[in-house]
Amino acid sequence: MNYFVAFILAIVSYTVIDNVVLSRYFGICSFVGVGNKVKSAVSMGIAVTFVILMAALVCWPLYNFILVPAHMEYMETIVFILVIASLVQIVGYFIKKKSPTLYKTLGIYLPLITTNCAVLGVVETNMAYDFGRSMANALGTSLGFTLVIFLFACIRVRLESSNVPRAFKGVPIALIVAAIMAIVFLGLGGMIDLGSWGLA
Repeated sequence: MNYFVAFILAIVSYTVIDNVVLSRYFGICSFVGVGNKVKSAVSMGIAVTFVILMAALVCWPLYNFILVPAHMEYMETIVFILVIASLVQIVGYFIKKKSPTLYKTLGIYLPLITTNCAVLGVVETNMAYDFGRSMANALGTSLGFTLVIFLFACIRVRLESSNVPRAFKGVPIALIVAAIMAIVFLGLGGMIDLGSWGLA
């Protein structure tokens, strides 16, 4: 099969079918915490996308060409967290310099990207793949995270002006919306059968 087609199918699958937030439940903290304003959600999505892609780009060769030959695979989590933390610092400094207001809006959720299980989960999962599949996983996962947090923020902005029962206002109705979104995304599961393409 054409490798490019497989790469595109893998990205689509990780973006909408095996979505990191709605299927694997990674990154819920920033998803709920920042997903109440569209601008903050998009900025968080872009920041997470950059960190995931760069972490995947750096950690795959680190693991396969340094840790594995040295028989130090047990150090992978520590090494990956150090790489991710360094990338988050770079993103934090950039946002703080370019948009101090946005930096304050993102608040604690920006440094929490370091321990965001979406980022670490992608990097850990990538160690079982070749480099091309690992980059497809990273790109698809980061696009999926950005898409879902953007849609979630748009819905929550509309809900703020809606007549929602008082008991459901805020986080409760947000979690109900997230559950419905998860059902919708999981419903797309039959559209692409990765097993038939040798990608499962």
